[in-house]
Amino acid sequence: MDPRFSHITDWIFDLDNCLYPAGSRLFELIDERMTAYIEELLGVDAVEARRVQKMHFHGSGTTLAGLMKHHDVDPHHFMGQVHDVPLDRIARDDRLIGALTRLPGRKFIHTNGNADYAWKVLDRLGIAAEVDHLHDIFAADLTPKPELHGYRKLLEQFAIEPERAVMVEDMVRNLAPAKELGMTTVWVDNGSERGSHGYDETIVDIRVTDVGEWLESILGETE
Repeated sequence: MDPRFSHITDWIFDLDNCLYPAGSRLFELIDERMTAYIEELLGVDAVEARRVQKMHFHGSGTTLAGLMKHHDVDPHHFMGQVHDVPLDRIARDDRLIGALTRLPGRKFIHTNGNADYAWKVLDRLGIAAEVDHLHDIFAADLTPKPELHGYRKLLEQFAIEPERAVMVEDMVRNLAPAKELGMTTVWVDNGSERGSHGYDETIVDIRVTDVGEWLESILGETE
């Protein structure tokens, strides 16, 4: 193990566009379903629905948060609808499986998505068995990253010491709270939409392009 990480006992990973390549464009399908949901909800055309969607995303952290605040949307219905997408754009990732299997300590997923969808993606990638706990938007009391509440709740629930934890994310803005709490931060710079928004070298400890490749590099050679 790379000595910089020898003290780490807990590894916290984002899911979408982080544990699978942003280039797979899976989240694009979810994005399209969110636009369609807003079209039906508000009775507007696709252009206006897209504008409303992005306004809420940038203004409230997630599209859901904005729709709940301004349109009283049922979060369970919204999540079920927009995450009902085929997963054939992503595939089993043997390198990531091998690296996570070797990685010492507990492994967590912290996602703004819902658990049902997230477990399906993890299963598709072949890494569901390596995850100790999945902390979704409902576990965070519907407060999305980058709000601190969800991070604190995860740390408290599992007695995670921030100084001994790593947060891995494709969006820099979601690393800011982790850094504030004392975690080591890893930015997965792989072309995610607005992934670099809010970039500050004081927020990002390590910059990588692929999680599996990075984990292999810090784990070193196998015997």
